[in-house]
Amino acid sequence: MGFLAEGCALRTSRNERYLTDDTTYTHPSAWATVSFVTQERLLKVSHARFALRDTLNPTLEIMSSPDRRYYLGFNLVPGIGPARLARLQSYCGSLEAAWHASSIDLAAAGLDARSSAALIATRARLDLDTELERVAAAGVDILCLDDATYPRLLREIPGAPPLIYVRGILGEADDWAIAMVGTRTPTTYGREAAFHLSSNLARAGVTIVSGLALGVDTLAHEAALQAGGRTLAVLGCGVDLPYPERNRRLAGRIIEQGALISDYPLGTLPVAANFPPRNRIISGLSRGVLVVEAGERSGALITVSFALEQGRDVFALPGPIFSRQSAGCNQLIRDGAALIRSAEDLLSELALTSVGIQHEVRTAIPDDPAEAAVLKLLSHEPYHIDELSRTAGLSAHAAAAALALLELRGLARQPVPLHYVLAH
Repeated sequence: MGFLAEGCALRTSRNERYLTDDTTYTHPSAWATVSFVTQERLLKVSHARFALRDTLNPTLEIMSSPDRRYYLGFNLVPGIGPARLARLQSYCGSLEAAWHASSIDLAAAGLDARSSAALIATRARLDLDTELERVAAAGVDILCLDDATYPRLLREIPGAPPLIYVRGILGEADDWAIAMVGTRTPTTYGREAAFHLSSNLARAGVTIVSGLALGVDTLAHEAALQAGGRTLAVLGCGVDLPYPERNRRLAGRIIEQGALISDYPLGTLPVAANFPPRNRIISGLSRGVLVVEAGERSGALITVSFALEQGRDVFALPGPIFSRQSAGCNQLIRDGAALIRSAEDLLSELALTSVGIQHEVRTAIPDDPAEAAVLKLLSHEPYHIDELSRTAGLSAHAAAAALALLELRGLARQPVPLHYVLAH
């Protein structure tokens, strides 16, 4: 799908922490007329919808990184994002050493003078243990990049946030997530479509990811909750200050059936510059992004840009050619995004029709040395089964059995017969 082009750069005073290049995007308008099918059967997957919820651990058992206090500290330093933190850690040898590094070492690691001054000032006033206690007292969990419970899909994206704040519960079921984004002012058609699609996806065991904004975001969250499913809201502010205020009650319900997520520190206000960078987390947590009504300059198209950078699939709901709210969606379809008429269309596109079965198998099968050995070898380059078998030191039968289970668990796939790659 060819959406990358020259255009106006995505830059704000805050997003320097997150955007590492000057890739720009445009979304010219286009015309398309396709009818929306409002009723589709989801019998293949509906029987598994409650299995996903019931297998979630009721409490989040975090296998904490020993460096979590330093991850938290660096998260509070203006100007130090994933790339700079990675350089500091590489140069100094550890996050602890980087936190205590001298100004000379910070400069040698490539940190600019302003960021170096900010780090030195922050560590002089900050007690990391007190800050950890403050987060815990707010009922918030923090997940670091090297925590076992850090979201797997998010970990894979370029420039993954080193730390995220979570209010609620994240679980393995959230590996099967779809982002739903769109305009804040949907038409009646858009409202009905967003609610219908989100409801059916949630009933099929898919977690709905969105941004808690008014309009399509709110409808997506509400529909997932009413269907008894899971939903995640990614915020452009601290998770202790859900925005907009009129969605505070909705945020509370999301905490009960999902989670509020942000990489912004507690107390961060919802300023406009925070929202474009947070969109990379919405797409990063998801296997694909579905756009439901978006104008030519909709913020939802920023999420599409991040999705493409991250190798995620993009889907769009077609709309009337005379509707401004559908201009962005129709252009996406013209440029190659998959046209979505129903939840079943989307499930089929992402091979998620067996999501309930896949989740049950993943949670039922214990860690197996053969599976682990094969999975470690897989990448996005096709690997023949014979080569996998030899490299892993397994018999042909054992390798075939391990690969079959990995496919069933949604971790591996065959782009061509007998050649395997990571599924996502």
